[in-house]
Amino acid sequence: MSKLYKLGVVGNPIEHSLSPFIHSRFARNENVNIEYLPYKVSEGDFNNFVKEFFQDPLSRGLNITLPHKKSAAKIVGTISNEAKFINAVNTVAKEKKELSLFSTDGIGFISDISSNNKFNFKGANILFIGAGAAAESILYKVAREEVSKISIMNRTQANAERLVRKFSNMTHINTFQNLKDSYDLIINCSSAGLTGEFDLTDKISTQKDTYFYDLNYSLVETPFCIWARTQSDNVYDGMGMLVHQAAHSFNKWFKVFPDTDPVLKDLEKMRE
Repeated sequence: MSKLYKLGVVGNPIEHSLSPFIHSRFARNENVNIEYLPYKVSEGDFNNFVKEFFQDPLSRGLNITLPHKKSAAKIVGTISNEAKFINAVNTVAKEKKELSLFSTDGIGFISDISSNNKFNFKGANILFIGAGAAAESILYKVAREEVSKISIMNRTQANAERLVRKFSNMTHINTFQNLKDSYDLIINCSSAGLTGEFDLTDKISTQKDTYFYDLNYSLVETPFCIWARTQSDNVYDGMGMLVHQAAHSFNKWFKVFPDTDPVLKDLEKMRE
């Protein structure tokens, strides 16, 4: 019988995580034998949990979600340049008793919106709504695309200015000036798109071919996506990013890139 590799996702809360479902599908389709479990771990217990988890010789890796991504960046191991720059880790992989630390959120976003949803970054004018950890997790990759300009809209101006300073050497980036700019892509990185009504019609200018992307995801349509559909037909939530970042994590663990299409179709059926 093949080895049963031990994997999991660590967070708090963790009860509604779709990662066990996604990775079980990947493993089944790729003929890999895994046990992938959700682990609810408090911030004070995080370091001890990681240490104990990887003492098992069959432990292959972990996904890290809120509130532990910054703590995971301090795990002793080899950290990627991207994860070090954004100070956040969502994937830990063990190989030959050594731990490697990565962030697959950015590449997961790029993979979903460019390959699945056919968005072209070249020359694009992009608006980020929100300046927290979610925005930073994908800015590193977006800033490396051939975009025209990135603007950051945030309730607290100082946080938007912090991101502008941090990424100014990578791309043309500024804070949102409340001008009637026309945007090719609007990315919601705030929790405002998940709770309550959402409407920016009086603040931003859109076109029928503008892309809207909510990093939040849900089995029901988010308020941001409901509003966005009044503006454009190109509206997506973070479910695709979730699956693609998971696929990149799976590749870090097993050196094989799983087919994302069957899993995305399974999740769409769950929404019906």
